[in-house]
Amino acid sequence: MRTWQQAWTEALYGEGGFYRRAEGPAGHFATSTHGTAGELLADALLRLVEREGLRQVVDVGCGRGELLTALAASSRRADVDLGLLGVDVVDRPAGLDPRIDWLISPGGPDLPDLGAPTDALVLAHEWLDVVPCGIARADERGVLRTVCVEEDGVEHLGGPLDDASAAWVRRWWPGPHPPGATVEVGSTRDEAFERLVARTGSGLVVAVDYGHRTGSRPPDGTLIGYRAGTACPPLPDGSCDLTAHVAMDSLRADTVRTQREVLRDLGVDGTRPPTERAHTDPAGYLAALSGASHAAALTGPGPGDFLWATRRVP
Repeated sequence: MRTWQQAWTEALYGEGGFYRRAEGPAGHFATSTHGTAGELLADALLRLVEREGLRQVVDVGCGRGELLTALAASSRRADVDLGLLGVDVVDRPAGLDPRIDWLISPGGPDLPDLGAPTDALVLAHEWLDVVPCGIARADERGVLRTVCVEEDGVEHLGGPLDDASAAWVRRWWPGPHPPGATVEVGSTRDEAFERLVARTGSGLVVAVDYGHRTGSRPPDGTLIGYRAGTACPPLPDGSCDLTAHVAMDSLRADTVRTQREVLRDLGVDGTRPPTERAHTDPAGYLAALSGASHAAALTGPGPGDFLWATRRVP
């Protein structure tokens, strides 16, 4: 029987895995990188790039290039020469903006050679939450044991954690763990983040994800599935996305801030336009109102609580 980490990896990235399906992730759920919200996020990232003196953006786990497409449009409007590179498990999508380069990734924590990009914003937006990690559960004596799973989602307790996983739990998700408590062992995410940093020549490496920090770990874990826009039981059969929140403080980033804090610092605050503008410039007012609505969504409850872990690569 497979461990959750093994089954999860196969379900998402194996032959016929969820992320290799033709409809792509956007066929099942929307993120902050899609639609009008993605356009606002792209504008904010362009301001970050200009503020930091960067010259290119690498988007790891970029889906079908939605955010990069918005960045291409935003940089074109601002007349900024910005290099753009997408990294994902599928071939370069047809019709993608010719300014966007593309690399195929093996999937999960593994990465291709990025070419050590310099003066780069290397962005991993909702990537680490789909890097499979070990799932452990406390038995009747409070001892953490590896959780194994069948394709239909039926779980069984396996053996005790290996030494490295147990050490990670002691440092980052300490007990006591009452019977039935679930721990998501985030060492694979830490290693993936370090691998991303190591492949960056210079600039900023930023991981953006649902996450938690020491002192607020979820006692029942967060592993869940998504299919056709709806949360569903996590089935490792390739029919749904499988995701779990990230222990963001274990990444040892230079800073960990909420998306709300980061985007407000970049000028995204969701302030509604003055109603007087509706009388003098109705079309402009409606456009500004729509933008404010999407900005408020990016910084409000839920997306605004995303955590941005940033590491500067000198």
